Amino acid sequence: MIIVTGGAGFIGSCLIVALNARNEKDIWVVDDLGSDSKWENLVGSSYSNYLDKSMFLEMLRRGELNALSCRGIFHLGACSRTTEKDASFLFENNTRYTEELAKFAIQREIPFLYASSAATYGDGECGYDDDLSRLYTLRPKNMYGYSKHLFDLWALERDWFKKIIGFKFFNVFGPNEKHKSGMTSIVWNAFHQIMDRGSVRLFKSDRPDFKDGEQRRDFIYVKDVVAVMLWFFDHPEYRGLYNLGSGLRTTWNQITQCVFHALELPPKIEYVEMPDILKGQYQYDTCASMQRLKQICPIPFHSIQKGVSDYVQQYLRKNLS
Repeated sequence: MIIVTGGAGFIGSCLIVALNARNEKDIWVVDDLGSDSKWENLVGSSYSNYLDKSMFLEMLRRGELNALSCRGIFHLGACSRTTEKDASFLFENNTRYTEELAKFAIQREIPFLYASSAATYGDGECGYDDDLSRLYTLRPKNMYGYSKHLFDLWALERDWFKKIIGFKFFNVFGPNEKHKSGMTSIVWNAFHQIMDRGSVRLFKSDRPDFKDGEQRRDFIYVKDVVAVMLWFFDHPEYRGLYNLGSGLRTTWNQITQCVFHALELPPKIEYVEMPDILKGQYQYDTCASMQRLKQICPIPFHSIQKGVSDYVQQYLRKNLS
């Protein structure tokens, strides 16, 4: 049996699709479906059990999972809202939850792969190098990033990166993200803006060193993220904490133009003021250092244009019909 927490979410549900393609169907999906459309991400997938996160945690704490024969845990369940202000909630949901599950996996020698985040790097003033020796220098700019960073530090202090695998996801885009209200990717947003009004609105820059739409991020297609996670699952000799991005900088303007190109339309972009809640927390220039991961993992990545085209043409367009 394989456990996937956050299995109904964006990356988790895509991972389950990929596991099914490998004929893996004995999967326990752990999530909190709530009242949004997240449940739709599980339609068509095969899994042997679904557990609400609260029930799963109770079973974990009562020792009811101890006798299970588990081949691996993919821990992707977390609150990923970078604007979330409830620090206590983020600590319990993102940090403490991961601590408990990692301890359970390590004690039973179960492979444990978990999601960290590029938000741990803050504004990038200390760079985006995933060398463990740099962890103590990082200064996240929001509580979400800090909640992820706390577990990374907790694992480092216990020398657990010799036993577990963490991935600092950068800007992931792809199928099954529509339920992420307010946190959907620029590709999803651009596509639906084009369908609604024929143009795309991007935030103006509030920094003099960046022109409007020239804010740069490291974007990676979710299929590449899943392929990398499965490669590490297949190669348990590798452990550690790794960046998982493309290793390339792409501007808002460039990735928006890729969406127009996938739709065979000329670009039409407008610029609007950035909301106050994002000012001071907004990453203007991210780029993952991918040297450590690429030295050991041979998975080829989609180019940004090919990833956007696949997403737009094979998923977003088809879902409109």
